[in-house]
Amino acid sequence: MLVKYKKNYEKIAMGLLSFTPGEKDIKKLLELIKLYENNENWQIYLYKLNEDFIGIVGVVTDDTDVELKHLCVNPSHRNQGLGKKIVHELIELYKDKNFKAMGSINSFLEQCKCETQI
Repeated sequence: MLVKYKKNYEKIAMGLLSFTPGEKDIKKLLELIKLYENNENWQIYLYKLNEDFIGIVGVVTDDTDVELKHLCVNPSHRNQGLGKKIVHELIELYKDKNFKAMGSINSFLEQCKCETQI
């Protein structure tokens, strides 16, 4: 289940984001969290499975589009289809918008969008 980010989830969000390639530096993670907190179009959602937060997704939205910026699942929960579940819930949440992503996330997003349309 996707849960919208709140300030008291900051350490959890930073921990999950640290599993993303290139996002290991604490100072850089704090700056990234501040971007999401201070820009109304930047949103973070944590993915809760049972009682634990095990994934995170960050998006930038505008009137027509949602750009997937960050997507990560805790390594101990990978290869279980949870990344796809996160994307499918996000697509349902923003069903009136077009989805896009850059870099390596784009091919994963395209695969998830195709599965949603079936």
